[in-house]
Amino acid sequence: MPNNMKGPNSMLVLAFVVFGLLSYLFWYNSADRELKTFTYSNFLKLVEEDKVEKVSVQDQHVSGSLKGNDIKFESYVVPSETLWSTLKNHSVNVKIVPNAWAGSLFLTFLFIGLLLAMFWFYFKQGQSGAGGAGKIFSVGKSRARFFSPNSVKITFKDVAGVDEAKEDLQDIIQFLKEPKKFGRLGAKIPRGILLNGAPGNGKTLLAKAVAGEASVPFFSTSGSDFVEVFVGVGASRVRDLFIQARRHAPCIVFIDEIDAVGRQRGVGLGGGNDEREQTLNQLLSEMDGFSTEHGSVIVIAATNRPDVLDKALLRPGRFDRIVEVPFPDMDSRRKILEIHSRGVKVGKDVNLERLARGTPGFSGADLESLVNEAALIASKKDKEFVDIEDFEFARDKLILGSERKTMLISEKEKRQTAYHEAGHALLNVLLDDSDPFHKVTIIPRSRALGVSVSLPEEDRYNHSKSYMVARIMISMGGLLAEKIIFNEQTTGASADIKHSTELARRMVCKFGMSDLGPIVFGNETDHPYLGRDIMNHSANYSEDTSKKIDAEISKIINECYSKAENLLRENEDKLKLLAEKLLEKETLQSYEVYELLGIKPRKQHNLKDEDSGSEPESSDDSGDVKTDEVDVEKDVAIEGEKS
Repeated sequence: MPNNMKGPNSMLVLAFVVFGLLSYLFWYNSADRELKTFTYSNFLKLVEEDKVEKVSVQDQHVSGSLKGNDIKFESYVVPSETLWSTLKNHSVNVKIVPNAWAGSLFLTFLFIGLLLAMFWFYFKQGQSGAGGAGKIFSVGKSRARFFSPNSVKITFKDVAGVDEAKEDLQDIIQFLKEPKKFGRLGAKIPRGILLNGAPGNGKTLLAKAVAGEASVPFFSTSGSDFVEVFVGVGASRVRDLFIQARRHAPCIVFIDEIDAVGRQRGVGLGGGNDEREQTLNQLLSEMDGFSTEHGSVIVIAATNRPDVLDKALLRPGRFDRIVEVPFPDMDSRRKILEIHSRGVKVGKDVNLERLARGTPGFSGADLESLVNEAALIASKKDKEFVDIEDFEFARDKLILGSERKTMLISEKEKRQTAYHEAGHALLNVLLDDSDPFHKVTIIPRSRALGVSVSLPEEDRYNHSKSYMVARIMISMGGLLAEKIIFNEQTTGASADIKHSTELARRMVCKFGMSDLGPIVFGNETDHPYLGRDIMNHSANYSEDTSKKIDAEISKIINECYSKAENLLRENEDKLKLLAEKLLEKETLQSYEVYELLGIKPRKQHNLKDEDSGSEPESSDDSGDVKTDEVDVEKDVAIEGEKS
């Protein structure tokens, strides 16, 4: 049945079909019912008076018409020789109609059969369809997809990197294959494995690989599949899922995005949700309840928000093991690129190891998108192979956004943008504690009029205070260049100011990089609507301390502002030279800037070079195009002039 025939539409069609069948039977059985009914005596009297023109006889039923008018009649008689003689003597036209009980019985059974077939088909649609009124028959049934053993072809060979996660999951696979190996020493396999990691790092892919490696029945569902507007439906679906799972035990149940149903109970804005809490309670009971059979069903769940999950869900006996799925390192990125490049015609000039060094902080999904984007770019240019220029362009597009070459900008704004970006780039080149400079452009990208990009020399996991200060100074470069050259300030520096203030606040409140000492101020737990108590978000310091924090933030900002201004004024000639060259060429690579300014480069970042950079850090004033938190794996900053 097509999709547009499901749900309310199919109900309407069914109603019309039933109504049509009933109307036909009613018409069939009531045709020619506008008849006068005569008794047997009256019928014989009319025949003897020669008023009957013709009759039709079917068993004991007689119907006919009178002479001289259109009056029709019917009567019930007892067939006999006397009746036939009377009809013959009065010249009545007699027609014998055979018994039609077989036809009526056939139509009756046909109607009943069609009706039953329609209801059966509609019931099956309700069970297997995605939504619709028919699902009222299966509203409490599990929506999990079932995969038979060996039906999943993905294995650990298709999952690059995450070696530690694969090692933890190997325990599950070996237990499912050889349960006696663990049982002989009394070891118990974990009931549940929680895969935790940022989006795009391969949590779902790992679960599929476990199914492919273990060769056992596999159930896949999502946390949102349990939640319904009807109270009790979610708990019913959980029960049904585990009933099916135990029938196929030993097996694996995979629940993606478990935070949709497993969030902490009874706290947050508006209190708890009864339906969600009942669903979670049932899940807790099924995983480790009174009658739970150990080892029969292993649950693997995935989330990127383990902090909002209920504590009862994370205790030993339920999710015994939390497996981190981090951003891939350089070697893992190279392996991921090799996997995604299998079906792509890659040119000989493409060095995947160099490309991996130039894409730190990229998740597996980002790298897949990078390869696909490069292939699309090469296809548009009718190339036979995807070369390194396509990968370079695709990387810039993913990090910075698409170029907006058709955007009309006045000469005045273009000049202001050039000096703004030159200020960022020059400070990036002059400061030793910053990440090496990569490129600068005044071609509008995404929501930014210009972009300055720097690429770290290696994967970063910690950041020093001098590095943080350098980043704040670089963020101030655009604003200061505008003031030094034009003696005015534009709104293009708004994101730079916001970025600098956030960094300074983190230095004071989170990292202890101020005169207030190594103290954490405030509570950076998640928002209350994510499942934590709202009381946890109140400030844990006094009003007087708040004033000191503000003073320290202002002190850091002002000191960085002053140092950056002095540095730019000392190199004002270089600033003007860089800006004018930028106006001429619109885009300058790192080697062009170093050559123009006569400065020895620290690192070359072009993917064609032997020494490629690493983790992308860029800047533009596009607001929140990319996160710029220094304590996360993907460290991308954008500084420029806001469109």
